Amino acid sequence: MPPKQNSLIIGRQPLIEAIQSGRAVDKILVQKNAGGETLSAIRALSREHNIPIQLVPVEKLNYLTKANHQGIVAFAALVQYMDLQQVIDFVVSKGETPLFLMLDGITDVRNIGGIARSALCCGAQAIIIPDKGVGALNEEAMKSSAGALEHINVCRVNSLLKAVDTLHLNGIHIFTSEMRADKKLFELDFKTPCCVIMGDEGKGVQPHLAKAADYFFSIPMAAKFDSFNVSVATGIILYEAMKQRMSMVNSQ
Repeated sequence: MPPKQNSLIIGRQPLIEAIQSGRAVDKILVQKNAGGETLSAIRALSREHNIPIQLVPVEKLNYLTKANHQGIVAFAALVQYMDLQQVIDFVVSKGETPLFLMLDGITDVRNIGGIARSALCCGAQAIIIPDKGVGALNEEAMKSSAGALEHINVCRVNSLLKAVDTLHLNGIHIFTSEMRADKKLFELDFKTPCCVIMGDEGKGVQPHLAKAADYFFSIPMAAKFDSFNVSVATGIILYEAMKQRMSMVNSQ
């Protein structure tokens, strides 16, 4: 079933004007072999705003809309993406200790929605996602999040590894789970500025990204089973973080 028309931006000039006006865009579909000066301008804007471009056959665009698309159809984002450094500065200026999430390769939008819901409930201030390889923050993700995606900062970056560098430069530690890790979840110090990387349930966190982590941990389980669902695991991790931070406040 094609997406709702009001979630689409159809045509070249409407897309340029939408991006220049600050409207968030999830993805741009470009007809294969399309050309022209306006397309060059669109490509430049996509690089500037970290908007992924996908080359598709004209049949794909015709399926999405009957309007004159000029070889361009884009998906309007339902959330306003934020700059990572600006979010860090904002959180610190409020006197809060950063607690961020980074999503690596999580494509199930229902999991993303559930993660956002847990993040907001447990006091995380931001979710960091890549511009490619992650589920779209569409209507289903919004519904699964119970509206949480509208109330938490979402930072879209073109490189998760570069985002880790930015976090490190700001004194934010990187945590990631590893089933064979000796350190248990409750042994981590979540009272420090930190960001937890959550990976794909099948592949886990990408090796090059995992190498950049400061601490590895495992989630204890009573039964010898495979693992928790990623959304459930995120909720457990964030609840531990919230518990530690609340106990710190209560002891002051």
